[in-house]
Amino acid sequence: MPTFDSDEAARLHRELHSHLPSDPALRTKTLESLLVERGLVAPETLDAWVEAYSEHIGPKRGTQVVARAWCDPGFRERLLADATAAITEMGFEGDATGHLKAIENTDSQHNMVVCTLCSCYPFSLLGMSPPWYKSAAYRARAVREPRAVLAEFGVDLPEDVGVRVWDSTAELRYLVVPQRPAGTEGWEEERLATLVTRNSMIGTERDLTTGGA
Repeated sequence: MPTFDSDEAARLHRELHSHLPSDPALRTKTLESLLVERGLVAPETLDAWVEAYSEHIGPKRGTQVVARAWCDPGFRERLLADATAAITEMGFEGDATGHLKAIENTDSQHNMVVCTLCSCYPFSLLGMSPPWYKSAAYRARAVREPRAVLAEFGVDLPEDVGVRVWDSTAELRYLVVPQRPAGTEGWEEERLATLVTRNSMIGTERDLTTGGA
């Protein structure tokens, strides 16, 4: 008579499930299949949309904006005065950046963006928002205890550096301009853009480094 090994059954269960996509991925795939099956959207349209945000927009547009602000004092002034108008110069305008405010980190202040009501986000510049940005925990704690949240992202701020949390809405969204790393004097915009991260433009990263770039 065969015996039942509970440990082996649990191992097989874990192994089988490790090959399955996550629940969100399954839901997304099901929704995509239904839309295509009912003729509401063409598969090539979905592929083009995914490619645009993963390969062309992503955070890449935002990094180019930051790099230009680092290199061009005139553009930096225009960006801080009217970010929507400034990014239009670069052809990056869109529905998610119609009302955009650029906020600059300094030696004495760090900026952090959250959307407490939903997950408003300048996706025309930064691509799709990361899952943690939309989580209830981040949205609530970033306002109540920003230093603790930043510490969890590896950002330990000295007491003399203030933190300002900006609450994004459908009418006003924010782009954090991180500080330019030391040792990048004379670098061209394209090279500087490689140093800028998505999280630094949300404010959950502060000290950018050259990292051998």
